[in-house]
Order: sequence, then structure tokens, then C-alpha cells
Amino acid sequence: MLLPCPMLLLLTALLWIQLPLTRAGRILVYPVDGSHWLNMNIVLKELHQRGHELTVVRSSTSWYIPEKTPHYTSLTVPVNHASHLENPEFMASFLKRNIDIRRGEGSILSFIAYQQETINLLLEAHRASAEMVRTILEDKRLVRKLKGAKYDLLLTDPGFGGGVVLGKYLGLPMVFNVRWITNGDGHFSIAPSPLSYIPTIGSQVTDKMTFKNRLKNLLHYGIGQYIDHITTRPLYQDVISKFIDPDSNIYSLIQGADLWLMRVDFVFEFPRPTMPNVVYMGGFQCKPSKPLPADLERFVQSSGEHGIVVMSLGTLLGSLGPEISEIVASAFARLPQKVVWRNLGPKPSTLGKNTLIVDWLPQNDLLGHPKTKAFITHGGTNGIYEAIYHGVPVLGIPLIFDQFDNMIRLEARGVAKVLEVTSLDVDSLTQALTDILDEKKPYREKMRKMSQLHHDTPLKPMDTAIFWLEYIIRHKGAAHLRTKSYKLSWYEYHNVDVLALLLGVVMALCLLSYMTCRALIKLLLKKAKVKQQ
Repeated sequence: MLLPCPMLLLLTALLWIQLPLTRAGRILVYPVDGSHWLNMNIVLKELHQRGHELTVVRSSTSWYIPEKTPHYTSLTVPVNHASHLENPEFMASFLKRNIDIRRGEGSILSFIAYQQETINLLLEAHRASAEMVRTILEDKRLVRKLKGAKYDLLLTDPGFGGGVVLGKYLGLPMVFNVRWITNGDGHFSIAPSPLSYIPTIGSQVTDKMTFKNRLKNLLHYGIGQYIDHITTRPLYQDVISKFIDPDSNIYSLIQGADLWLMRVDFVFEFPRPTMPNVVYMGGFQCKPSKPLPADLERFVQSSGEHGIVVMSLGTLLGSLGPEISEIVASAFARLPQKVVWRNLGPKPSTLGKNTLIVDWLPQNDLLGHPKTKAFITHGGTNGIYEAIYHGVPVLGIPLIFDQFDNMIRLEARGVAKVLEVTSLDVDSLTQALTDILDEKKPYREKMRKMSQLHHDTPLKPMDTAIFWLEYIIRHKGAAHLRTKSYKLSWYEYHNVDVLALLLGVVMALCLLSYMTCRALIKLLLKKAKVKQQ
């Protein structure tokens, strides 16, 4: 029996809607542990839901990446020790040392000591990353297994270079889940980045720079270059020289990626030049809030018209230490609001009845609750985007790494206040919270506007990310979007050879003109002398 034409068209349309635009791909994933894993895992769950087959490379000492889970198959690499960046206990001691050093703020010696602490930590972490990928590549049976799996692409976080090296060795199209690379902001490696208006990591300046700001920006750019050339590149070079190409380095391998899924939204980031193979997905991990657990909901509702304040320091940094925690607890006790505080340290003696301390909290769900009035954070990217998504103003207490620069960006937008942890006291913290919570001040209104801009996009950030990942699978890479600038030598990139030629031509013409004029003058003088005689 033949279906009527309209019914046939409708059935065809429904079948077409149900058909996936991309075949299920085989994706090799080489993540970075810690907080970076949390947002990578969100992408992996979405890819699994859409039918893609995932294999995740993890170390045997991993703290956060589980070996067994329904949405991927793991490949565990035996290593001797974990990177300190993956160890919450080490990071707590690292934070304490950094706070002690920063108490001497303004001293050149304290600045040098602070930079050295950070460089030593990165040195150890990059060494662990290089050794892990060396272990993989020296295992011939494992390499044959990886090559035989016929993966469609490698998805990695280039904050550390192990995944980049493996992807290049296997000859796979590479997609980065990225904001930072081995020596700073990923943009600097692929797009023009004038230091006159583009802040570099650690500079703590905005895109509106005074002469002093530009000097500071240049200094921190130089520190990044030092880390890159003296610390990072040598650690990976032995592996790259042995297994890939002695003339390559980790920086040039990073520049050769097919696609950069940048964890940035220009509602938050300062405007800057970019490239066609950079796709922006800032806030991709954000989602509508879900109902709170019953006991937590009761506590939140008990706040009445005053609402609540939420405080969390992220995955690795669960506590500020007893001394600073006492200050925080005292300030909270002065507020009419209720407070939900994730704190893994000892219970402060000054804790007020309005404050609930928890080991874990549903951060996104709390930030999306209508009674939440403010968010106190260390300035991690995940928490910042959740605050933007839900329109909650922020009080920042940055502690390490990029957290200072993140908070500078929010402060420049007028949606946050920033406090220095080393000079924190009860009065300054109470006053800052009072300002943030004051409805007559513009923090909440500006954050709501920022949230509206963030939401006003044709596609959700996650849908954008998945589309481009599947685009790479469909087309086996995206070489047509990739700039060739990274293959140029420094003198070619800056046209030094062309300028030298042009300068040589001009100098030759000037010299020829000088010699011609000199010869003409001599000839005229000689003729004049003959006439006089």
C-alpha cells in the first residue's frame, strides 16, 4: 500500500532528522588531571551520548580520572609517581608557601621567590608529562595497539605536552580543549598578540594599559618565554628528537593542531586577534540548576529575604588554612545572609550560626538558586563561568596561577571585587561582601547584563564544540583552517629578510647617488678650473 505523498514526505523528514550527520567516531583522549579533567569529562560525556567511542589515556597514579566508567574505555599507563599538580595535599602546602612569600609583597626578593616556586612546580609537572609519553612510545606493543585502533582524532589539553607528542607521533588530527598551553595563553602561539593591549598571564593588567602596565606586561611575557625555552622545551625535546623530528619542538607541535576549542567567551575575555581554527566555547560546562538536596534546600530557605552567600575554592584548594579561615568565619558571622562554605580544614572557632560548612557542595545548583546573592571564589575558570551563566556577582580571593588574571577581567567588567589574601582582615572582607550584596551598587545589575550577553548566542557553547569535533571527524582534519605561520622561521615571520633586502637596495641607491654626485661635482670643478686657466 502506497502512502499519500504528504505522509511520505513527513516520514522522510522524520527519518532524516533522526539520522546522525556524522558517523560515530573513535576518539583518543589524552587529558590533564585535576580541575582540567573536570571540564574535559563534561565534553566526553556529551560525545559518548552522541555515539562516539572514547579511549582515555590516564596515569596509574591519577587522582581524578577514574579507570572504570560507563562513557569511556581507559588506557592506564604505569608511572612511578604522580605530578604534584594532581595531589591535593601537596597543593595545600604549595599554597601555604606562596602565601608566606607574598606577605613580602613589593620586595624584589619575594617576587623572585614566588616565580621560582611556580617554575619549580611546573618543572616537576612537565617532567612527569614527558616521562609518561616516553613510557607510552617505548612500549612497542602499546604503540601497535594504538596505531591499529584507527582513531579519527586525538583530543587533548595542551597545558602539558604529552598528548601533543603522542598525537603527532600517531599522525592523528589534533583537537585541543584549551585555554593555556605549556608557557601561557594559547592565543599567543597562533595569532598576532601585541603586548600593547593584550595582557599576558601573570601581568594582572587589563587591555587599557599605561606605560607602567605595558612594562609589567612585557616583564611577564619575558618570564613566560624563559619558562618555555629554559624549562619546558628541553624536557620534551629528547622524546621529540627520538620519536618524531630533531628539528621540531613542543611549541611547533602545539602550533600544528587542527582545531582549538578555546574555553573562552569574549563577554569575559578582552577582545584580541584570532584565527579561523579557533572555536570559542567559554561556559560550555554550565547548565540550568537542579533542585538542591532537601536538607540544603531547608537551610537556603531559612535565609528569608536576605538570601545566601556561597563560598568555594575549587577542586584542589579546599582550605585557606586555620589563620585565614578564622578571619573568613568572623566576617561571615557579621552578615544577615546565610552562608554555604566548602571548607576542608578544621572548623573555625569564630564560626557563626548563619554559616554551614560542607565537604562538598553542588556549586552550579547553588549559584542558580534564586536566593543566592554572591559567590566567593578563588577565581578558577569553571566557577567564574558558572557565576556568569547564573548572573551572580563575585568576590574574588585569587590564590595561584591564572586566578589573578581571571579576577582582573571580572573586576574590569564591574561585576566583582578582588581582595588580596595576604592582607585579608575581618573588616575589609566584611566591607567587600557588604558592597557586593548591596542592591544599590551596580555589581548585580552588571553581572545580570553580562549573563544576558553570554546567553545570547545562536548555538550553545557545547553544541558548537561538538559540531567542530564532528567536523574534524568528517573531514579528517582541518588543514585549510590552519595558518602556516608556525612553519616560518622568525626572520621570515617578521619579514626581516625582505626588509634587509629593501634596506640594502636603498643603501645601494644612496651610495650610488652619492658616488654619482661626487663624480659630477669633481667633473664640474675640473671644467671650471680649465676655463679659468
